Amino acid sequence: MYPPEVLARRHSLPLKPDPVTLTGALCLVEPLDLDRDVEALHQVSNGQPIAGQPPYDANERIWKYMSGGPFAEASGLRAWLAAQDAAPDGRPFVVRAKGRAVGVANLIANTPAHLKIELGSIWYAPIAQRTGVSREVTELLLAHVFQLGYLRAEWKCDAKNEPSRRAALAYGFQFEGIQDAHYIIKGRRRDTAWYRWLAQEWAGRAGSPTM
Repeated sequence: MYPPEVLARRHSLPLKPDPVTLTGALCLVEPLDLDRDVEALHQVSNGQPIAGQPPYDANERIWKYMSGGPFAEASGLRAWLAAQDAAPDGRPFVVRAKGRAVGVANLIANTPAHLKIELGSIWYAPIAQRTGVSREVTELLLAHVFQLGYLRAEWKCDAKNEPSRRAALAYGFQFEGIQDAHYIIKGRRRDTAWYRWLAQEWAGRAGSPTM
């Protein structure tokens, strides 16, 4: 049995994660503002040249395994992000690096009754890939949710998404298995690979008092 103070968290944590700003050495994570952020996010994710870099295949570099995209127009990206912003059990965050919006990370599938939450619907522009930003954002979000009192943090991805699967393991998540035919995404079957961090594992890693 969990002690009463742990069980009490189920009633104090909100269904929709609270807005919070998290600061790291490489990036800033803050609640998504559609009016402020969509145009900037579209500019770095639509396949057009960025900061002197050549054009790129937006589908291959970002959107292939996401539920939406690629987006030819910013309005399409806005509609997709607006649904995430409106989710009763989720909260999207914009990720900034060197003062520029470079991606989005969500806390989703929040289930306070079982003290679990998921890091999901995460994507980064090519200018942020392989820079350490993804790792730092993941660590900031994990530290945040375990400090709040969650017992389990999940990471799920398309079983064919090898970069995401490698990232989950590199960030310390434990592989739990594959759920076959979990979703239909963009008209195709998605088998989902499941990963997780537990609070006691995080406490051992980070020296946190979280149970």
